[in-house]
Amino acid sequence: MWYFGFAFSAAMLPAGTVSIRKDDVEVETVKALLVGGNVVSCLNPSHTATIEAAKARFGLEVSIPEKPPRVSLISGDTLVLMQVRGLPRLTDRHEYTEEEVSQASFSFMTISVL
Repeated sequence: MWYFGFAFSAAMLPAGTVSIRKDDVEVETVKALLVGGNVVSCLNPSHTATIEAAKARFGLEVSIPEKPPRVSLISGDTLVLMQVRGLPRLTDRHEYTEEEVSQASFSFMTISVL
């Protein structure tokens, strides 16, 4: 199973000894995975502005579930992560400006359970 999210937690892993592999990936790889429709979105609705920023910057199309699923990775599963640095916390508004999005840095990785 493939998942897409913003964070990774050890709580997502099965009990016991687990081997994982982390790879940096390009946005084109992420876009191709998302177009296939075989990726479960584990995003939080409170991060809608960040998803909109990724859509504006890269054309990423990611659904936002009403309630994010609880992810329990098993052998063969992969989590696609998008990390964003440089976007301010939205305390008094609900979206980012074009300038804020253009100045932020986005990186992508996969974490696979072997």
